[in-house]
Amino acid sequence: MSISIQFDGSGSEQELRSLHGWLLDDPDVRRHAKVLLSGAPPSDGEMGSALEVIKLITDGGFQTLTLALAYVSWRSTRPAKPHVTIERDGTKIVLSDDDPEAIEKIVRMLESDRP
Repeated sequence: MSISIQFDGSGSEQELRSLHGWLLDDPDVRRHAKVLLSGAPPSDGEMGSALEVIKLITDGGFQTLTLALAYVSWRSTRPAKPHVTIERDGTKIVLSDDDPEAIEKIVRMLESDRP
């Protein structure tokens, strides 16, 4: 399974780097997912672009609840609460501010139609 995480608004690259580090520090996430930072392909004449997305490439032992709990724990440490979009296989959810149902929404979306 491939999962993408993006932030909207100013400071999104800083938030991506912060969440990326948080996920890498979580042994349960790291054990069953490759956590990558990536950007959009550069335009003609550009050297590269800003970071735009965290990609998680997961294996069969990955537990979606682990990602949801890691995200909510990380989010509680952030002074600003930007909108985040989580996507899997074309299905997206957008979480904003202190969404009290974030864990449930993340798990429900990631578990839907999961093989």
